Amino acid sequence: MRYIVLDTETTGLEPAQGHRIIEIGCVEVINRRITGRNYHQYLNPDREIDEGAIEVHGISNEMLEDKPRFADIAEEFLNFIRGAELVIHNARFDVGFINHELKQLDKAAPPVSEFCTVLDTLALARKMHPGQKNSLDALCKRYNIDNSARELHGALLDAEILAETWLAMTGGQTRLLLGGKEEAGQKRVSDRRPVAADRPAIKVIRPTELEQKAHQQRLQAIDKASGGGCVWMKPQTELES
Repeated sequence: MRYIVLDTETTGLEPAQGHRIIEIGCVEVINRRITGRNYHQYLNPDREIDEGAIEVHGISNEMLEDKPRFADIAEEFLNFIRGAELVIHNARFDVGFINHELKQLDKAAPPVSEFCTVLDTLALARKMHPGQKNSLDALCKRYNIDNSARELHGALLDAEILAETWLAMTGGQTRLLLGGKEEAGQKRVSDRRPVAADRPAIKVIRPTELEQKAHQQRLQAIDKASGGGCVWMKPQTELES
């Protein structure tokens, strides 16, 4: 089973008020194993970002001036998520924005639900932990997931954290272990299927030096917490062996 753990950052709260997506982060999980294959993109929204939103994610208008627009990356983004089950915390928010962006391109565009199923981890957490705080930060604390690098929201960082959290919530690996090792009590999944060999290639988006530094700090924290088992710091050959 192929999952895409997804998060977005936006210019504001309501697409109906003209707000747009400014960052998309996706983490691929196949058969409940994080593959190390991600999709990440900053976007120029062609509008100002609300001050309140900047306080949340730290993305300024100036940072996005030279970034592509959603129309420029829509095809590669949809190719990456198509056919997968999307895992999103508060899915109504992110899916609403994605559907809005698609309608901006083509009023007849089908909604995300036409080519992906959606799993809302916020709804799942509320069922599992009724009456408790179920924000991503609260879940990280509950499931002992290291989110120390999350000083500000970031789509790829939050998707990486959510992937770990969701796997822990649903009985999967709670740490990024390699070589077939499993956490005690980890459930096995029987509904496995091969990955299509003709899956289209994804354009590589190069991060800035500042983005690389922040991301590396996050990976080092994960690697330390997992005893050297962070898959994002391992060569692809090790992941496939």
